[in-house]
Amino acid sequence: MKQITVISGKGGAGKTTVTAMFSTLAKAVVADCDVDAPNLHILLQPKVVETIPFYGMKRARIIEEKCSQCGLCEELCRFEAIKDFKVDEIRCEGCALCYRACPERAIEMVEEKRGEIYICETKFCDFVYALLSPGEENSGKLVSEVRNTAKSLAESKGVDLLIVDGAPGIGCPVIASLAGANVALVVAEPTLSGLNDMIRVIELANHFKIKPMVVVNKFDLNLEVTEKIEGFCRNNGIEIVGKIPFDEELPKQISLLKLPFECKAGDAIREVWERVREELKGNT
Repeated sequence: MKQITVISGKGGAGKTTVTAMFSTLAKAVVADCDVDAPNLHILLQPKVVETIPFYGMKRARIIEEKCSQCGLCEELCRFEAIKDFKVDEIRCEGCALCYRACPERAIEMVEEKRGEIYICETKFCDFVYALLSPGEENSGKLVSEVRNTAKSLAESKGVDLLIVDGAPGIGCPVIASLAGANVALVVAEPTLSGLNDMIRVIELANHFKIKPMVVVNKFDLNLEVTEKIEGFCRNNGIEIVGKIPFDEELPKQISLLKLPFECKAGDAIREVWERVREELKGNT
C-alpha cells in the first residue's frame, strides 16, 4: 500500500483543499489526521457507518473509602490538580506521580473516553476522521489510531492507496501523520512565515527519510517569496510538483461544498495529482 501525507508546517496553507481534490481523482481511502480542527468532512459530506470510541491518557481518581487524607498527593502534584482530596480532571496531566506516591494505594489511574473516530462513506471515497471531546488535547495516539483505522479499511476494501490530510505544525501529531508515508506533499504559501514553516517540515520529512515534494499555493500573490521557495527547493534537490494560482472562484465553490473544483485552481491541483501519481508508480 502506498501512502501520501499532505502537510504544510502551519495551518491555513491549503492542504485540506488539496486533499479534498485528490479524493475525487484517486481510488483511495482518505484520512483526516488534523484531529484538533478537522474540516475535510465538511467538504466530503460523509455518511458515518461506524463510530469507534477513543480512550486517551489515563487520569488520576481518588478512592474515597481508602483515602486517609494525608495530603501527600496534593503536596506533590505540580499541576495543582488535587484539592480537598478530589482530582480536577481538567488540570490532571496523567503523570501518575500521586498514584505511585500514595501510601494507602487510594489513587487509581482511570481511562476515560476522550473522543470518537468515524468510519464513513462518501461520494468519492471511504473516509476516516475523528473528533476530540471539548477541552481534550490532541496527541499522536489519536492521529495514529485514525491512520491505522484508515489503513485497515483500505486493506479490507482492496484499495492500495491511502491519502492522509496531516496535522499542522511539526510536532508529535505531524510525526504520527507521516508514519509509513511514501511521499510527503508539502503545501507552501508564498509568505515569509510560509517559507520558514515549509523548510521546517521538509527537515522533518527528511529526518524520517520520507521524500518531500512541494506545491506552492496562491503562488502569484507574492512572486518574490515564490522565487525564494523555488530557490530553496532547487538548491536542496526537492521537486516542485505544481504552483496553484490565486483563484477567487475556489472559495466560492468551497462555500457551496462543490467537489470536484471546476476552476483554474482546481485544474492546477489536477496537474499536481498527476505528478504525484507518477512518483508513486516509481516509488519502491
